[in-house]
Amino acid sequence: MASLLYRIARAAFRRRRLVLAVWLAAAAATIACMAAFGGAGKINQTFTVPGSQSQQALDRMTQEFPAASGTSAQIVFTVPAGSQVTSPAAEKAIASVLAAAAKAPEVAGVISPLESGAVSPQRTAAIGRVEYKVNGSDLKTSALDALTSAVEDAPHAGVTVEVGGAAFNNSPVNPGPEDLIGVLVAVLVLAITFGSLLAAGMPLLTALFGVVIAVAGVLAFTGVVDISSTALTLALMIGLAVGIDYALFIVTRYRSQLAHGLDPEESAGLALGTAGSAVLFAGLTVVIAMVGLSVVGIPFLTVMGVCAAAAVFVAVAVALTLLPAILGFAGSRLIPKPDSRTARREAAVASATTPAATAPTTATMGTSANDSPAASPTQATLGDSATSPVRTTLGDSAAAPIPAAGGPAMTSTGDSAVDSAAPSATTSNAANASAATAFTCAAPANGAERWTRLATRRPLITILIVVAGLAILAWPARNMNLALPDNGTAPSSSSQRIAYDAISADFGPGFNGPLLILADTSHSSDPTVAAGQIAKSLSTLPDVVAVTRPELSAGGKAALIELIPKSAPSDQATKNLVTTIRNDSASLEKATGASIAVTGTTAVSIDVSSKLGSAMLPFALVVVGLSLILLLLVFRSFVVPVKAAVGFLLSVGASFGLVVGLFQKGHLDGLIGVDTTGPVTSFLPIILMAVLFGLAMDYEVFLVSRMREDYVHHRDPIAAVHAGARNAGRVVTAAALIMFSVFASFVTGDSMILKQIAFALAVGVLLDAFVVRMTLVPAVLALTGRAAWWLPGWLDRRLPNLDIEGERLQQAPPETQNLPTNLPTAETMSPLH
Repeated sequence: MASLLYRIARAAFRRRRLVLAVWLAAAAATIACMAAFGGAGKINQTFTVPGSQSQQALDRMTQEFPAASGTSAQIVFTVPAGSQVTSPAAEKAIASVLAAAAKAPEVAGVISPLESGAVSPQRTAAIGRVEYKVNGSDLKTSALDALTSAVEDAPHAGVTVEVGGAAFNNSPVNPGPEDLIGVLVAVLVLAITFGSLLAAGMPLLTALFGVVIAVAGVLAFTGVVDISSTALTLALMIGLAVGIDYALFIVTRYRSQLAHGLDPEESAGLALGTAGSAVLFAGLTVVIAMVGLSVVGIPFLTVMGVCAAAAVFVAVAVALTLLPAILGFAGSRLIPKPDSRTARREAAVASATTPAATAPTTATMGTSANDSPAASPTQATLGDSATSPVRTTLGDSAAAPIPAAGGPAMTSTGDSAVDSAAPSATTSNAANASAATAFTCAAPANGAERWTRLATRRPLITILIVVAGLAILAWPARNMNLALPDNGTAPSSSSQRIAYDAISADFGPGFNGPLLILADTSHSSDPTVAAGQIAKSLSTLPDVVAVTRPELSAGGKAALIELIPKSAPSDQATKNLVTTIRNDSASLEKATGASIAVTGTTAVSIDVSSKLGSAMLPFALVVVGLSLILLLLVFRSFVVPVKAAVGFLLSVGASFGLVVGLFQKGHLDGLIGVDTTGPVTSFLPIILMAVLFGLAMDYEVFLVSRMREDYVHHRDPIAAVHAGARNAGRVVTAAALIMFSVFASFVTGDSMILKQIAFALAVGVLLDAFVVRMTLVPAVLALTGRAAWWLPGWLDRRLPNLDIEGERLQQAPPETQNLPTNLPTAETMSPLH
């Protein structure tokens, strides 16, 4: 794979105008398809579970009760204290508003509260009902806007009017200008990281280009697939974040090589063959995790996963093809200036990893150390078959036996370096330790290395503190309440939220989420009597405020009953009530001959949450199992995959706990504009696990691969951990800060769904990158020592070689035979390797 990416990068670099033209044509074609077949106007906000009892009942309602099968809105009328909605003036205002509402688009009819009796006991509030011809998934936002405008424009002096109801539950998520804050922060981080505005603009330019194609591609399918605005925003958010990060890794590697005198075209090829290989692996991991959402079996969740996966796929494709072409246009202008901070940093890293004068090191590039006329014990090769005691290569492990003085030989097979002795062997080598020290003491440690040295000074204490801290953060997650957000969590200034609160205050919270009971009376001897008996039985259940008179279908084969709970739609008591009714259905059918099904918006939401909740554990097992397998293949170690999987679970658990504490418990909710507590979005846990899994594997690969590579060369596990942090910590830190800022910028939006998802992803990235990967991982590797890199020889020989570090590039292609002798090696490369 590394060799293929090397050739792709060089080809894109040379034919940069052709590559750019192809991408521009692809973007134009995607935008044209969006305009022709889809568009934002066809976004669908409905969340359903096909095959559930509530959905099956809704489907039958369409046949038996066509007029009641569409969605509905509520118009809430309130009057000041001392007045009544039944006064002549108020009745006139109500009639005027309802007449205007009846003329709005898609309205099938209106029901006056004076006819239905939906008047509060104090007669200070009343609820009018607007019935639509279509269900919520087919109702356009423009129709709701027209209803709101019609109601506001109608004369209603002395009466306050607010519009809400089920039709407004699925209001689309509209990204605002505040979401650009993340982009601005990304620009700042990139500028600080690179010390060059031109270099900082490369990742941002390619990421935005990829997001345009991804978003346009998603919108192109809205005409044939139900795609929610949440799915679109998720794709935008993830595509932008990973697009910047993936380009950051490659450009950082590219400029590091330029700083050491490498030709720009060759540097692009080697950057893509090494850092690009890790980007490809990391991106495909995210894609697999997001597509894996389809195993849950819920269509809208599958669509979310596919949309996000498509955005990541485009980001990877842009980073591996368009980015090298853009680097070609930049040419030598990205070479760090001799007196720049980047050049000084590279020089410091090179001096930090320069071996002591007494240590045998490297030979010239491209030939054997024994054959080169200039060869000496202090020279090694880049991409050769040198058999000197220590070999430095570009992005690879030693491919030849590396003798350890006084110890067993170490043989590299593909990606792994395995001792011929068991991992518990106590054989140590003072010469190795001395040489390893020489690799790390020539220059001051940077911030990442200093932090890692602190974490590994007492590794067991560090592990205990991190695990205990994350466990404390995760503790509130045990009481997580899952539901789909409704109008009760809408912005406090919105009409639907005001209407929701007014109904809760004057009628009771249950009036915001009535349950519909569909009775199949086709097998009853007397459908009318059977429906009456069912309604009477339901009215005796606890947590029931009222049950309406049954409405029979035209053929008498079905009856529809509306039930008002005492509790709010998202309360656990309402869920228990639905469960009780369904459990009693068998006895009711035996007594009346009619079967019943619970449906309506509230029941659908409960069924969605139940299905998603039951899928969490299986999906978590799939994700953890996948991480173990992938990391076993990449690092050829038992300790590294297990440590990574446990760290992932700790990050996810802590993120869940913070979400519950803020959104459900209300702790510090004012910090991000949460004005009311409520349940956690039912599909957030699975979305978070899928996305955070991919991102966690990104940081694991970029950081640990550098530690592993360093360990292969000098066999000192502690020094390898420190060197890996020194060389990869800076770029991983920058990538995590960019990812955090992009996600956090979406927290300021009005949509509770998006606010919760963005917050969970932001804190998840922050905890996983800095607490788990930059703190827990070094401590575990330091504590386990050489055992962290051990794998049985028989298993090592049978595992495929993924070569994400670009080891095969050590077999130097013809173009590299005349490269400068000061080419950066694996020991002097600051980012990633």
